[in-house]
Amino acid sequence: MAYPAVTAPYGLLPINLIGGQVFAGATRQIPIASNSATAIFYGDIVKLANTGLLVQDTGTDAATPVGVLLGCSYTDPVYGKTFRQYYPGAVNASDIVAFVSDDPDQLFKVAVVSGTTVVTYVNRTSVGNNAVLVQNLGSTVTGNSAVAIIDATNTTNTWPVRIIDVIPETAIAGYPGSYTEVIVKWNEPTTGAAGGHQYRQATGI
Repeated sequence: MAYPAVTAPYGLLPINLIGGQVFAGATRQIPIASNSATAIFYGDIVKLANTGLLVQDTGTDAATPVGVLLGCSYTDPVYGKTFRQYYPGAVNASDIVAFVSDDPDQLFKVAVVSGTTVVTYVNRTSVGNNAVLVQNLGSTVTGNSAVAIIDATNTTNTWPVRIIDVIPETAIAGYPGSYTEVIVKWNEPTTGAAGGHQYRQATGI
């Protein structure tokens, strides 16, 4: 049976860790400010503000991520303790907690797009190159992200993610060596430039 075609971006999905280490689903619980207005979807990129609270990271070529959102919980005044696929924004609660995949060695599966949400491909030659994030708005129906990477990759050392492999199952038929999904890792911070995983920023947040 053929692998399903990738028809839309879906955010950054954790798969395993560098070196083939298993991702066991571990997350860190990080608070979100009460009434924080911005919705954050499952697979969206997030970062720590200088308050120690979590916010969405909207960076593209200079993101400073702490990880990706994998859900949240809070006390709803009507339904009590509530667990959600995504943070819907404007939640008036004092105990909003996000579940974040924050390991700097985390690897993610992600779709390749041509600019916004149009899925395209990269060739095998993109492995080892860096990529820019595309910050599309997620779905309030599914709760899922629509973040992707753009297909124009190169060696720019300030870009936030590096392609380390391709997903063979979603190779495009008739286009040998062309893939609609890839595996990426966070890049290291670069001295004197924005970008890179926050835990490895020597100067702090």
